[in-house]
Amino acid sequence: MKKRALIILSVLLIAFNACQKEPVRVACVGDSITYGHGIKDRLHDAYPGVLSSMLGEKYDVRNFGVSGTTTMMGTDMPYMNEQAYKDALAFNPQIVTIKLGTNDSKPYNWKEQEHFKQDLKTLIESFRALPSRPKIWLCLPVPAMGHAWSINDSVIYNGVIPYIKEVAQEENLPLIDLNTPFQGKRQYFPDTIHPNEEGEKMIAEIIFGNVFNKKKK
Repeated sequence: MKKRALIILSVLLIAFNACQKEPVRVACVGDSITYGHGIKDRLHDAYPGVLSSMLGEKYDVRNFGVSGTTTMMGTDMPYMNEQAYKDALAFNPQIVTIKLGTNDSKPYNWKEQEHFKQDLKTLIESFRALPSRPKIWLCLPVPAMGHAWSINDSVIYNGVIPYIKEVAQEENLPLIDLNTPFQGKRQYFPDTIHPNEEGEKMIAEIIFGNVFNKKKK
């Protein structure tokens, strides 16, 4: 009888500990598209917020996007100089998505293109070195539908994306293609650069399907 009681107690303790398990920490690193520029309720409707709703309480999804930031260090606004970058590292995430490169395409930033791959690798390594040893996904930037803010879609497609693909291959990291699905979908970009709520939702769904290997119901 006593043995049976101990078994029941052990099962209850295991169940209790499972319930008390901390949520999986997910860091969304990126620029204004991650931040949610132009989104009225960006905390909920930018793609990190949408992703959080899709994943539920077992995941802690944080938005570490900073408008205007770049991958490269020798530019006007390097992501790795931002407080959000330090906060993302301090979060000690278990999953990281990196969506940068749009602002690197600006002419005065793209002059530093020879450093793009190494600076991206430096960013990756800083997350790899964390105690949590996170799984990292590199995202290809969405297309630019115009030249606002001096952003150049040709550079994104022919320069930034090939570099990101090379780094993914060299660092053995998975890629999330956010470029191809948005080709020809100008309606999702009111200002030609930043997705609207529907566009942000689409990004969340693509990341959801790639990172968590689930199909949206």
